[in-house]
This record gives sequence, C-alpha cells and structure tokens, in this order.
Amino acid sequence: MKKTLAIILMVCVVFSVFVGCSKKEESAKTTTTTSTTATAAAQAEAPKAEMKPQLKVGMVTDAGTIDDRSFNQGTYEGVMRAAEELGLECTYLRPAGTTTTDYFTAISDLYDQGFRFIACPGYLFVEAVTQAQQVYDDLMLIIIDDALATGIGDKTVAITFRENEAGFLAGVATALKLVEGEVGFVGGLEIPAVQKFNWGFQQGVAYANANLGTNIAMNANNFVYSGSFADLALGQQLATAMYDSGVDAVFAAAGGTGVGVINEAKNRRLSGEDVWAIGVDVDQYSVGDMGNGESCILTSAMKDVAGVAYDQAVAAANGTFQGGRHIELGVAEGRAGIPVSNPNLTPEIEAKVAEVAELVRSGAVVVQATGDGLIK
Repeated sequence: MKKTLAIILMVCVVFSVFVGCSKKEESAKTTTTTSTTATAAAQAEAPKAEMKPQLKVGMVTDAGTIDDRSFNQGTYEGVMRAAEELGLECTYLRPAGTTTTDYFTAISDLYDQGFRFIACPGYLFVEAVTQAQQVYDDLMLIIIDDALATGIGDKTVAITFRENEAGFLAGVATALKLVEGEVGFVGGLEIPAVQKFNWGFQQGVAYANANLGTNIAMNANNFVYSGSFADLALGQQLATAMYDSGVDAVFAAAGGTGVGVINEAKNRRLSGEDVWAIGVDVDQYSVGDMGNGESCILTSAMKDVAGVAYDQAVAAANGTFQGGRHIELGVAEGRAGIPVSNPNLTPEIEAKVAEVAELVRSGAVVVQATGDGLIK
C-alpha cells in the first residue's frame, strides 16, 4: 500500500505559490535575475572574457487567462518555479486572440525580447509551434497536449498526458463518494485532451458500478462541451441546468469556464444542497473554498503540467534540454491521477482508489483513450 500511495503522491505536485506579478492583458513580467560580478583581479587576468547570456524563460497563454487556476496557471507556475530557483528572467504573454497568427506573433514577440525557452500549453498551438521551430533555430519550445505528428523540431519537446487515466481515477473516487446518484460533465473545447478526461471519467464510474458496488447514472444530456475555456458565466449556466435536473456531481474540464461550474456547486452547497464539482488539471480544492473551511471539490483529475514545465525549463537552463521528441505521461510515470488527499474523501475511499491506480499502473486495468461505446 505504501508503494501505491507513493505513486499517487507523485501525481500530487505541490504547485508553487502563484506570484503576484503584473497581469497586463498583453504582457506581464516577473524578473528574478541574479548576476555574478567578477572580481577586479579576475577581470584583470581575463579582460576579454565574455559571459554567456543568461537564459530567459517564458510562456504564451492558451485560450483563457494566466490566473485561470487551471491549465495556464499551472504551466506558468512551473516555469516560474524554475526561474526563481535558478535566478532567471521570466515572463508570459497573452495573445491578442486564439488564431495561429495570434499565437505565432506572441512567440515571436518573446523571441525578439531575448527569450530562448518558451512553453506553449495547449492543442491550439500546433501550427504556431510548427512555424516557430522552422523560423527560430535557437529557440527551445515545449508544447503541452499535442504530439506534433507533422514533425517535431530539433529544439522542440512535445508533451502529452494520458488524461483518460486521470479521469478514470476521478470517476472511481466520485462513484465511491456518491454510492448512488448521477454525474455530469462540462468540457471546454472538444479537443483530444478534454475528450480523454471525459471518456476516462465515464469508464471510472462504470468500473465502480461493475466492481465496487456503486450505482451511478450517466445521461448523455448531461455530458456537454461548452466550446470555451474562458466563459465563467456559461459554465455556471450549464451547471445550473445539470444540478436542477438531479445531477449530484459535475466534472468540469473547461479551464475558466469550469470555474463557473465550481462556483455554482459552491453556492448550492452553501445553501444546503448536497452537490459536488470535480476539478481538472491541478488540485482545484482551493478553487472550491466556500469560506467556511470546506470546499465543494470532491476530487480533481490532475496532470502534472507544472511539473513538466518546470523540468523542461530547468533542462533548458542547465544545457540538458533534449528536443526532437514526444513524451507521453500518465499514472505509471506518476504524472496523472488525483490528489493523494482530499478532506471530502474518506481514508477508505482514498485507499480503494489507490488500489485501482496500482491496477492501472501495472496494466491490469487498461483505460481506453477513445470514445468507442461511450457518451461522446
């Protein structure tokens, strides 16, 4: 059991405290640059020595904002953590829109400012990253959530997660918590990363129904995609309709739109209703804080976006960055799952989910990454 819990614990990345840097719409910069000044004697001995320019690390946000308390924020916190530890200059840019041109322009703007490591979190960056890796041969890029099947540049790392596995464990935990009832799902854009969360969640609920004595219903009308990662009001509206129809817990995989779902769950719990929200990407327990020491977040389906952003930024700074490859991560690598602990889950539920996670890790339980036979 200790081994299994350790696997889950690896998934529960302790995200660095979000630094209160300037949040201008187009650019916000936090600088933690350190420098080493040579002594007069050293300068005299090597007057012509040139110091290697210090790496600058940056990020371009995907649809949504840097403080979405989800995918964008988690990625930036990883880059920021590396910058703070290594004394690097760090910033982010929010594109003017969500077109390839908008994303490429933001990448170019950072490059022109001297940034040579840029994190691009999201499927929508595919074309912009493809262009940038061809134009800037000294730019280290990471793209999260796409494998760049059309070609990965020599200085690009493409990172994807098995979100279906994280969704699966969240589904098991949700079913065990409710025992009986109904669940729903609100996604952002209907893209592979979001779809896999949905499909894995459904499989987790079904697994619990078949093997763990639960009886949880899933109605296709309550599994929807909002088409947005930044519409808080729409998320709350969709959640309202689901809770009014009898849904007990809604899995929100929709960035800022998902925060609207969480807000509706929070309001209803404060009024006495026994409903829940399931978070995504990061541990969103604090997002569901109701101000009374409790949270409406039952659990969160997590992928270690902060960890991979941190790892790659550190590698870039240390000269160990290995481009030209695709990395896929899931439960077996300790990079996907649910938080090791949540006050809304009993120790018995957490232990049971840990057992199931071990089955996934070992391959005894395989979570499909497609929508075959599921609510799509």
